[in-house]
Amino acid sequence: MFRPMTEETVMDTSQFPYGPPQMPAQPPVSPWGAMGTSVLDAAPPTSGPYGYIPPPLIPTPAPAKRGGSGGRVVAGVALAALVAGGVGGYVGSTVANRNSTTVASTTITTSGGTSGGAMSRPANGSVASVAAAVSPSVVKIEASSGDTGGTGTGFIIKSDGYILTNNHVTAPGAQGTLTVQFQDGSTAKATLIGASPAYDVAVIKVDMTGLPAVKIGDANNVQVGDTAIAIGSPLGLEGTVTAGIISALNRPVTAGGNGEETSYINAIQTDAPINPGNSGGPLVNAAAEVIGINSAIAAMPSASGGQTGSIGLGFAIPIDTAIRLANEIISTGKATTPIMGVKLDMSAGSATISEVTPGGPGAAAGLQAGDIVVSVNGKKVGSSTDLIVAVRSNQPGDQVKLRVERSGSPVEVTLTLGSQ
Repeated sequence: MFRPMTEETVMDTSQFPYGPPQMPAQPPVSPWGAMGTSVLDAAPPTSGPYGYIPPPLIPTPAPAKRGGSGGRVVAGVALAALVAGGVGGYVGSTVANRNSTTVASTTITTSGGTSGGAMSRPANGSVASVAAAVSPSVVKIEASSGDTGGTGTGFIIKSDGYILTNNHVTAPGAQGTLTVQFQDGSTAKATLIGASPAYDVAVIKVDMTGLPAVKIGDANNVQVGDTAIAIGSPLGLEGTVTAGIISALNRPVTAGGNGEETSYINAIQTDAPINPGNSGGPLVNAAAEVIGINSAIAAMPSASGGQTGSIGLGFAIPIDTAIRLANEIISTGKATTPIMGVKLDMSAGSATISEVTPGGPGAAAGLQAGDIVVSVNGKKVGSSTDLIVAVRSNQPGDQVKLRVERSGSPVEVTLTLGSQ
């Protein structure tokens, strides 16, 4: 049963289902356990609000899961409710032309800039050269707490030990142990600096210096058809490199629920094979620049009732969004989430506002209960999930232009996003 949800609770979405319920699950615990990539079942959407049209004659699969041993299984709102935020494309506008994100002195630059101490490793565009350039910066992450644990992937973003990964990779070790394994086989204990369950992003740190940091690209320059290379530890097999292309952009994806906070991602879609354990690893372009964090895949159910591995539908969190959050986490220990200050009627087949929070951003912009949001910054919104994903592709303080239907008439609204 669906209940209204407030944008203020976007950081605590576990109590409010967005679209069809998300079914967290985990791959079998084994020596090859991997924690990473959310696996989203390739089930056809019930209403198709995310712009995804599944091929005909595909049976409705079981809930999907995040790739990685120990990784959670997630039922996406039908391939539509993929991991909407990062592993998910926001149907709204993405962070606009941010060539660099500045947060105090911890800033990690984008557009090919390298963080302090990063090694210069030119790539000629071949998969081999890109793998050689990026692999030294990719690490395997083992998270454990008691009898629970798994493995995933991360990558070095600052030479003084900061590593970016998925929240669902580090979650099992947040109150336990996080161990990082480098390309040369050496290991080090890591500390969780902070995480954003809302975006499925986390930053951990090892007490080391002089590490080879990745080059950060610009997700805003990514085009469908571009080369896409994924590097990670699928099923615990560290250093695995797979390649494909960018298949689609702005794919609204959701993951989590059932006790876990739902993540909403504005995903980059790729057919580069991604499997459990790839979560948290980099999705890289032909220039050896990181353009996303691999976070989820769509999977068909197996005969045994579980899920299969990669079927060529992988999803990554755009790096621009991830770096903004990483800078905030490194600087303050936490990340912010933009909010509208309204409650949404999740049972409606549209982005319908059921209540406006007094004194909030929505009230200041003139939104009213009963308004139906049909577009954000000129991009169509077909559901509450679409709206949340679109909002989260911005930053707190950004202005967004909303088109709403009020009593059958169109109304234009400019809203300044709040923060949570």
